[in-house]
Amino acid sequence: MTLIDPNAEAYYIGLMNAAGYRDKDLKKPIIGIVNSWNDVNPGHKPLKELAQYVKEGVWAAGGAPAEFTVPAPCDGMAQLRGMQYVLASRDLIAGSIETMVRAHNFDGLVFLCACDKIVPAMLMAAASLDLPSLFLTPGSMLPYEENGITYATPDLKESIGAYRAGKIDETTFSRFRQNICASCGTCSMYGTANTMAVFTEAIGLAPFGSATMPFCVSQKVKQARDVGERIVTLTREKITARAFLTKKSLENGILHTSATGGSSNFALHIMAIASVSEVPLTLEEFDKIQEQVPVIAKFKPASQYNMVDYGKAGGSLGTLKTIAPFLHKDVPLAMGGTLGEALDAFTGPIDRNVIHDLTDPLFEKGCYSVLYGNLAPKGAVVKKSGVDPAMFVHRGPAVVFDSEEEVMETFLHKDIKPGSVLVIRYEGPKGGPGMREMSIPAAMLIGMGLQKSVAMITDGRFSGASRGPCVGHISPEAWDDGPIACVKNGDMIHIDLNQHLLEVEISDEELQRRKKEIQKPNHPAFGVMKRYRGIVSGAENGALWLY
Repeated sequence: MTLIDPNAEAYYIGLMNAAGYRDKDLKKPIIGIVNSWNDVNPGHKPLKELAQYVKEGVWAAGGAPAEFTVPAPCDGMAQLRGMQYVLASRDLIAGSIETMVRAHNFDGLVFLCACDKIVPAMLMAAASLDLPSLFLTPGSMLPYEENGITYATPDLKESIGAYRAGKIDETTFSRFRQNICASCGTCSMYGTANTMAVFTEAIGLAPFGSATMPFCVSQKVKQARDVGERIVTLTREKITARAFLTKKSLENGILHTSATGGSSNFALHIMAIASVSEVPLTLEEFDKIQEQVPVIAKFKPASQYNMVDYGKAGGSLGTLKTIAPFLHKDVPLAMGGTLGEALDAFTGPIDRNVIHDLTDPLFEKGCYSVLYGNLAPKGAVVKKSGVDPAMFVHRGPAVVFDSEEEVMETFLHKDIKPGSVLVIRYEGPKGGPGMREMSIPAAMLIGMGLQKSVAMITDGRFSGASRGPCVGHISPEAWDDGPIACVKNGDMIHIDLNQHLLEVEISDEELQRRKKEIQKPNHPAFGVMKRYRGIVSGAENGALWLY
């Protein structure tokens, strides 16, 4: 590594020698190993060991690895007020990576990541830095089996509602708490974490199969060494991240995510990634792209199949090959070659019980529906493939809550009337602040058996582990005096996923009159979140605050 200022170079060499690097090591490509390892997140815990194998690959290929770590909160653990910080952490992580990389002037980067906000954060950092980059995820958590039934993380969330409804007893509930999250690795479901991990494979920045193989198999070790070797080649050839973050590749990623029933949070993160990559993309365009392709696979929580099942059925190559007619096959892959060449080389097998053929799709026109109307002038997002078709069109009276805590209190102590539309507001990026996900209320709705009679709408988010008639990302949010702030108990709400419609059945005149009466609740913001509230963009733009 050569620095322009010889004095600065001497200082750099001296300090790197103090860290154990030899002079001859510093003449090699210096590869930053960006690691989200920590001890308190099962998705990231394996990355401490995995990084060592990446380093072996870097050394073997003639590079010098230099590892550093970044924050990595777990969405599942960060519930209620802790959840305020999780979406905000995405941009914070991206910024911390950019700061470290620019300060230390690495030549290439390997991103080791898992979980909902960390994968998109690292994609944003890669786009901003535009250095030679490769991604590697830890692989899947092992599913839990009991009495012939396979369980994964979303089943634990839904058991909260089942326990509340008296469908399971305390002994069973306790056993689920102890065992459903059965090992380290990324939760074995197609939540946001694996949606983003598989997306990274689909756009060509991660090796195929990275997300779907179990975290503990020997193939993951070999894959890590391959990534370590390959990044040195990319660095020497000066092939940077934005070679794989183009309009074509992002369209491929959108199409593939939609075809496989990805998380609703993907709509938020793809807008942010595209923005940092300087690829023009609007929420309306995202919707038009994703609805071109049918849904050919669904995984937990939207079906009985987990991520290990996905890998056995053919993995991302199997689903990409299935939707190949819709894809740009000339895009390059960071591991070498083009997408078309990889698909030609893939001979399967593909389990058509899990990955359906295009002649036998699960849904037409994508897994999402972006809704508009007088309740969402700038859009709202629902994961259509996770909704029972009986709830694609729903009309019911509003039951209004000004926080997640309020709806949780109602779930625990009051009955929810079938036919209702639960309106959870002041949970947007500014209002929360932090755009918390309503994952536990959504799961409790399922556990209580209300998913075919009660809808839930919010300016907050839903987890990738959520299913059911849950509409999120309503924009403008209530804190910005969006129409959702004007809804009152008993107002009739009309939801139509087929017609992309979300409306409250009151006149424009009444809506404008109510806007003058809006009174914000007391949602205090401190420290980082006070700063976040003042600068974060709307959900329709990806809720960006550092870029």
